[in-house]
Amino acid sequence: MRITKAVLLVLCSLLLVFVAACSGGGGGNEGNEVNGTNVQGGNNNGNTDVGENELDPVVETPELEFDLGGRTIRWVSHYDESIKDDSPDGASRLANLEALKEKHNFDIEFITIDLGEYQEKVVASIISGQPVGDIIRLARGTMIPQLTRQDLFHPVEDLITNKDLFVQDIFEYSRFNGVSYGFQIGINASARGVIYNRTLMNQLGMKALQDYVDEDNWNWDTFLAAAKEANRDTDNDGLLDTWGLASAPFNFILAANTGANFVIDGKSGLEDQRTLEVLNFMSKLATENIVRPTEGGDWTEPKQFFVQGNTLMYYGADYEMDSLNVDMADFDIGFLPTPKGPSATSYHGFVTAPSYLTIPKSVEDPDKIIYIYEKINDIVSVYDYPHQAAFEARFKTEEDIENAKQTVNSVRYIEIIDAIPNMPYYEIIADLNNGVPVSTIVETYRSQMDAAIEEVWGE
Repeated sequence: MRITKAVLLVLCSLLLVFVAACSGGGGGNEGNEVNGTNVQGGNNNGNTDVGENELDPVVETPELEFDLGGRTIRWVSHYDESIKDDSPDGASRLANLEALKEKHNFDIEFITIDLGEYQEKVVASIISGQPVGDIIRLARGTMIPQLTRQDLFHPVEDLITNKDLFVQDIFEYSRFNGVSYGFQIGINASARGVIYNRTLMNQLGMKALQDYVDEDNWNWDTFLAAAKEANRDTDNDGLLDTWGLASAPFNFILAANTGANFVIDGKSGLEDQRTLEVLNFMSKLATENIVRPTEGGDWTEPKQFFVQGNTLMYYGADYEMDSLNVDMADFDIGFLPTPKGPSATSYHGFVTAPSYLTIPKSVEDPDKIIYIYEKINDIVSVYDYPHQAAFEARFKTEEDIENAKQTVNSVRYIEIIDAIPNMPYYEIIADLNNGVPVSTIVETYRSQMDAAIEEVWGE
């Protein structure tokens, strides 16, 4: 279904505030995605992409009877997660909360602690057994493996009644030794993929890039061919004046190959065949001069290139369409998933620093807290799918929207420098971009990678 323009504009404004809060206000193409809730949700908003006619029968959380004796549940995060009535779904959640407070005799306090103080105030309180909150948002790298090894959190999956209500990937992001400690209802991550200039594509007489997706043939080979085809000297002066690719961010390519990662099961994935496929492809982009050459700019340079209107493809996220639709109002801008790598089973988005809600082990009645959280979010959403308001505002065609939906339908966790501080991540990327052979890179950084991972994952 399509919501009214008035509601859409309000919700999109709210979503922009949400994205700014969750992203920490920074980042280029490889910025982190910090996950949140309270944007869209309801019984059809788990991680599975569903259409209007594909919804499973609604499973409602059963009513329970208990009295919390006036207890205050403290919800701690690094951004404001309080429930507001400034959207239809938000109003439904807030009404649920008020009814629950009355029925179960409790209050709730939403506490925001600056991210710079989180380690000292929040983590220290959890370790001491006197947590600052009953529900605490934590980043995966902060929690796993150091804190989970100390048995500091309640396992959550067995406490949940209506599991389909939750973002399923969060159970995987927060899993340690087979046990999940994190939970979240709402949305998972922004849509990340290939933003492209359809106007330029048509001017160059190229095959429609969407056709590759429709044919299930959007992969590294077709992507490479399209990028090469758009590298042209259109005025015959001996210099390229249109380019196929503004940048080749490593994380997008790494995520596009199912199973590839720099850390796999607590060990280095540098020599895993799937990761080597990524390294070799990145090397090919560099050595064959596929990417538009830098002009000495910073991390914003690729987007600046794209805005000029003479570069076909740019790796980015859906929220960047807000500015691109203004800056490139005379161009038709589209969105594609990141092309599949040879080991890929589907199109993927990614996160490098996922966060989620947890309940410290010393908190009493975790089952009741999970129940309350679940019942707050047990609503019938006005949306047909997660991100609907944002996607319909940002993208011009149903194909673009469907492509964006595919990237958020399968979001991979990429374990890199966010979780492993001493990993030679940037050194490896720099060597790839400078044409250093992959075999040399592996040999050079093998021991350093092992040592950096051991610092975090070693017993």
